[in-house]
Amino acid sequence: MKNLNTIGRYLFTVPFALFGIMHFFSASQMAGMVPTWVPGGILWVYLIGLALVAAAVSFVIQKKTYLAGLLTATLLFVFVFTIYIPALIGGDMMAMSGILKDIGLAGGALMLAHQYKDKD
Repeated sequence: MKNLNTIGRYLFTVPFALFGIMHFFSASQMAGMVPTWVPGGILWVYLIGLALVAAAVSFVIQKKTYLAGLLTATLLFVFVFTIYIPALIGGDMMAMSGILKDIGLAGGALMLAHQYKDKD
């Protein structure tokens, strides 16, 4: 069972690492996703990319995993409420896939955080 936990943790980490890296290579395209009422624009894209890569590293090396899981889940819920729900309300039905993806990943991050609560 331990091997399944390790494999699952690594598979769970892959999207965060890749999304984080994509934030650095596609920052100008992603800057348009930052809500207009949030100052900073592209700075947020780089900061989020750094946060996602840091979370992925934390999950892999199992250091500060509890904190990384909680912060990652929080970040994903912020995305749901600031990006995807307004887009859905504005008529973008594809935003529902983003909502479901981020809620699912947030749930996984919370489960991972719980698993490491007393180990960090």
